[in-house]
Amino acid sequence: MTYTDNGSRSSYRVTGATGEWEIVVGLEVHAQVTALSKLFSGAATEFGAEPNSQVSLVDAAMPGMLPVLNGECVRQAVRTGLALGAQINNWSRFDRKNYFYADLPQGYQISQLYHPIVGEGSLAIETEAGDKSVVGIERIHLEQDAGKSVHDLHPTMSYVDLNRSGCALMEIVSKPDIRSPAEAGAYVAALRQLLRYVGSCDGNMDEGSMRADVNVSVRRPGDGFGTRTETKNVNSVRYIMQAVEVEARRQVELIEGGGEVVQETRLFDPGTGTTRSMRSKEDAHDYRYFPDPDLLPVEFDAAFVEECRASLPELPVHKRARYEGALGLTPYLADVLMAERETAVYFETLLAACAKAQGKPEADVARAAANWISSDLFGALKRLGLDIEASPISPEAGAELLTLAGDGTLSGPMAKQVFEAMLETGEGAAAIVEARGLRQVSDTGAIDAAIAAILDANADKVAQFRGGKEALFGFFVGQTMKAMAGKANPAVVNERLKALLAA
Repeated sequence: MTYTDNGSRSSYRVTGATGEWEIVVGLEVHAQVTALSKLFSGAATEFGAEPNSQVSLVDAAMPGMLPVLNGECVRQAVRTGLALGAQINNWSRFDRKNYFYADLPQGYQISQLYHPIVGEGSLAIETEAGDKSVVGIERIHLEQDAGKSVHDLHPTMSYVDLNRSGCALMEIVSKPDIRSPAEAGAYVAALRQLLRYVGSCDGNMDEGSMRADVNVSVRRPGDGFGTRTETKNVNSVRYIMQAVEVEARRQVELIEGGGEVVQETRLFDPGTGTTRSMRSKEDAHDYRYFPDPDLLPVEFDAAFVEECRASLPELPVHKRARYEGALGLTPYLADVLMAERETAVYFETLLAACAKAQGKPEADVARAAANWISSDLFGALKRLGLDIEASPISPEAGAELLTLAGDGTLSGPMAKQVFEAMLETGEGAAAIVEARGLRQVSDTGAIDAAIAAILDANADKVAQFRGGKEALFGFFVGQTMKAMAGKANPAVVNERLKALLAA
């Protein structure tokens, strides 16, 4: 079985023994809302706390405990919907979704099936191969998370940690518009980036604060939708792409072998790169949904929506356009700098400081600042195992270094020396330059004196150069730089050597 991808989404096909098949994917992304307390209680939401140390009486479903809606979670859901250009529903309602599991103390989950807080929207995506498409958003609804069952701490028993129970989730449901593993990965990456920019979810997939249920079906090109399976709680972009691929392959092989795809819930095993059956997939009526009698409908006015809209930052799509247009950055540099919100914040602080220190428009210093971050700074941070937020060099200190390099105080090699010293000591660039005597020499008198001594000591090579052996020019440059301990301005050295050799 092979996959065909000729660069356009319409040509991506799974080729089985009996011909080509098309993949159809829809994703349900569960994003934990950024809030200090849970959706219906005042318990903390901090990750990594001792098991069962962040559980209120509401979370534990003690008799008589009533839920109280966290308004910040409503605000964050509305802000997310606005960032996706989605319909905001000024009236929404919570329902009870009834099912029984050890880590769900209430015996039901409070969710929103029929009247979600956010309706239809869309998200533009681009794969690494450059293929662009738009994925429709069906809805975003608020719901409470379940707890966590731990099965590997005891040979015969499972443990339950309710710290996560009651945490607010936004379930972001896509339309079945995704047609390949690459598009699935691009969609989740773009959605994660947007959520982090908005600040409504931290996007830490390794901590479980963002995960996806992957719905996959296959069909002959042009046919109606096939039977789908749902692979639960996949928590990395790479695993989501793998889950799409292996599940599509499994379904094609099953159908071509005479079997039928069963609507079921499956699990992805990263170790084997396969999916396995977990349980049959329930329909909505199996959960016996009904309006939660303890919660009033959620209603807000247009002023609240506009307040949420005004609080949004510059979104990734607009930031990319500004970086490429107003600042003149290449698409590659724009993507690197805006990929993570923290990187964009660092870059723009650095940019403003450079423009101020050098007395130039931001567009004139943007390329140098962008190149320094993407090469020197990122390389050093990778070597040190640090994120940009923990950089030993602040944006203001970086601007000082770039200014000294830009005005000729530092040559390229000297700037790298100062950069390494800044990483080690935390000192500013100007202080290091003065303390270590690293200022570049542009004084023509000093450079002329050094050149004269070298020409006198190498009269035979001077004669050869003047006789036509121009390759010796590099020798004279090297000797001059060596004599001046690398501090001479290379441009001035080249200019003065040409003049004195021609004399």
